[in-house]
Amino acid sequence: MESTHSEQINPTVLMAILMVTLFFNAFMGAAVNIAIPIIAKDFSMSAVESSWVAMSFLLSSAMFLLPFGKIGDIYGRKKIFLIGNIIFTLSSFLCALSPNSLTLIVFRFFQGIGGSMIMGTGMAIVTSVFPPKERGRMLGLVVSSVYLGLTAAPVIGGILTQTLGWHSIFLISVFAGIFVILGIVLKIKAEWRDSKHENLDINGSIIYMAAIFLIMYGFSKLPDNLGIVLSVSGVAVFVLFVLYERKLEFPVLNIQLFLRNRVFAFSNLAALINYSATFAVTFIMSLYLQYAKGLQPRDAGMLLITQPAVMAVTASIAGRLSDKFDSGILSSIGMAIIVIGLVLLYAIDAGTSNIFLISCLVVLGLGFGIFSSPNTHSVMGSVQKSQLGIASATISTMRLLGQISSMAIATMVIHVFHGEAKISSANVDLFLHSSKVIFLISAIMCFFGVFASLARGNKKLVEDAVV
Repeated sequence: MESTHSEQINPTVLMAILMVTLFFNAFMGAAVNIAIPIIAKDFSMSAVESSWVAMSFLLSSAMFLLPFGKIGDIYGRKKIFLIGNIIFTLSSFLCALSPNSLTLIVFRFFQGIGGSMIMGTGMAIVTSVFPPKERGRMLGLVVSSVYLGLTAAPVIGGILTQTLGWHSIFLISVFAGIFVILGIVLKIKAEWRDSKHENLDINGSIIYMAAIFLIMYGFSKLPDNLGIVLSVSGVAVFVLFVLYERKLEFPVLNIQLFLRNRVFAFSNLAALINYSATFAVTFIMSLYLQYAKGLQPRDAGMLLITQPAVMAVTASIAGRLSDKFDSGILSSIGMAIIVIGLVLLYAIDAGTSNIFLISCLVVLGLGFGIFSSPNTHSVMGSVQKSQLGIASATISTMRLLGQISSMAIATMVIHVFHGEAKISSANVDLFLHSSKVIFLISAIMCFFGVFASLARGNKKLVEDAVV
């Protein structure tokens, strides 16, 4: 670290900036999900096309997260965090001005690049500043800010969409971005560069991005032949990436972290499974409430607020508990609770009561909150300081790969039932069938995820690995 945080920053101000930034990153994704039916109507988009409003952001974030995490380690995490906020804010403004679906999807892609720079450095900055005994609590606060963004998004996003149009969702993030950028420039003078002696692995970064693009874009085209070819090609390129990285002195991703660090490997695997199984739930529930239940965006948002509200409260508590108890056990309990919530959702139909739906969302929110903070604590506490950027980027990459895999699974299932047809009241039965299949697949994945979470080992391994 180039400077001590006690001399050049106020930790409270730093946490405020990080929490506001991550709040609006989360807000954007969830608010856009609420607005997708309206956006699809304005631009005459099919169900598969409309999913790309969400997936383009996830795709670019997943492609660029790991390289920018390493760049932050080498050239400065605050610098990359600042540039990421500038790109995110500018692209949000351009999204608001989009005249058609193609430009919106393109600008969402650039928004994801900015988001990758933010996510690839945010957790690393927290871990750099705060000592191990405070780290779980601070990471819990950061994770809670994400869930608060998810909590506010359905309500605020629904109201904005219904009163001012979907463009206003992007504009509100622009104003927040300007505030954050000014805060970083004026208040944060410290910088963190724990790997400044290393060289950036440009070739490895390019191979990695190509692999992620082929895999994720291929997933979105399944079960078509093109999707199969692209996905298989992506896996082959990723194998090439792994082989290439093992030969380098300063790789963009230290493969040995996965081979020799059991806590790091299985905590990341648990995150990947968790998000692969659960991210599309909000997307599906948003469509379900508006198409099957006939709710307006604002009313759908009021109901969907249940899950992230419970997550926000639970994540903060779980973060504090992870300073004292085994993070692996806490995370595994959270994953098991998620399985119960997904099984309950399998039973919904057009006549399901709102009370039952809210109960399902409470169970899911409880599980998500108990899982996320302790699991993040496990990852960030299992590596040396020089690897914090990579650890932050890796856990965020697992989240994004899981999210886009979840959207790809949901899109593929919807495509099987609907083809290229738009979802409407006339074919809502087909949508309900596809939703049941998605919830069943998700429950099965999370069930196996419980065992991946338990396989990481105990908390002592995490503490011993911190340098």
